[in-house]
Amino acid sequence: MEIKVLSSGAATAVLANLVPDFERASGHKVSAAYASTNRIMSRIQDGETADVVILNGPGIEELIKQGRIVPGSRVDLGRTGLGIAVRKGAVKPDISSVEALKQALIDARSIAHTATGASGVYFAGLIERLGIAEKLRPKIKVISGGLVGEIVAKGEIEIGVQMVSEILAVPGAELVGPLPPEVQSITVLCAAVFSGTRHPGAAQALVRFLTTPAAARVMRDKGPEPLA
Repeated sequence: MEIKVLSSGAATAVLANLVPDFERASGHKVSAAYASTNRIMSRIQDGETADVVILNGPGIEELIKQGRIVPGSRVDLGRTGLGIAVRKGAVKPDISSVEALKQALIDARSIAHTATGASGVYFAGLIERLGIAEKLRPKIKVISGGLVGEIVAKGEIEIGVQMVSEILAVPGAELVGPLPPEVQSITVLCAAVFSGTRHPGAAQALVRFLTTPAAARVMRDKGPEPLA
């Protein structure tokens, strides 16, 4: 039996580490597709279905309102903030304060974030609020989606901005650290069972597996602070 999962990219590293254990223990196969919450919501509106959905809180709540989620199946898995990535081995800039972060961004040769992901949308607004958007705009690369750390790891971009858990999913990228608390944005990752799933028992088993102590240990290692 194959369980289809539509997941925010913020859960990439967590699922990559946990799915093999779940498959061995359950005998089920898991097929996971990753995208930003906004893109997944669009795909669902266009008629795509799944067995399990992992998104941020607002995304799950919207699906609940639309009747696309099994009532009571939402589970909050973990919380993650935004971070700064550099290529593994590169000098890490100081981002320990808001002023230090501003200077690090101004000094960077190039910066990347996503177009539709929650981290990219937030970062675009943040640099406007910090008053540095005009200075940064010529050197910012906005990618359509995926893991920003991948182009950072290749040396194509000096600094990447994305969820901490997404940065940790790329071996060749290195986490400088989370954004300072004063300008941080926290996302809660939630899992839920999709209405109309043909495999409700298996889907619920996967969601339960993501709340186990073993899953919590993986989350701590891969970025999200476990909540379940």
